[in-house]
Parts: sequence; structure tokens; C-alpha cells
Amino acid sequence: MDKRKVITAYRRGFITIQECGQILGIEDIRLSQMVQDSVERLKEESKQKECFQVNSSNAE
Repeated sequence: MDKRKVITAYRRGFITIQECGQILGIEDIRLSQMVQDSVERLKEESKQKECFQVNSSNAE
């Protein structure tokens, strides 16, 4: 199963952190770090998309 889908299911409240860890086969400490990294990556991607949209509209 795709790790991103499992983490998304956890973040949306469909599964618990323990279930998430069991599905991914990792321990709680490492899982918490993986979820935090995922959140940070999503924020960065969102910012990049916003910058691209602003730059594209300014170019016109």
C-alpha cells in the first residue's frame, strides 16, 4: 500500500496512529517523524504551486 495514502488516512482520522504504524510496519517514534515530514512536504509543495501561479500571472 502507498505510504502517502496510509498517512493521509491517519491525518483524516480514518485510522489511528497505531494502525498506521502497523500498516507501514514501523514504530511510533519513526512514524511520528514520517508524518511530520509528510506534512512539511505538502506545505512546501503548496507554496511552490502558489509561487508558480503568481509568477505565471505576472508574466502575462
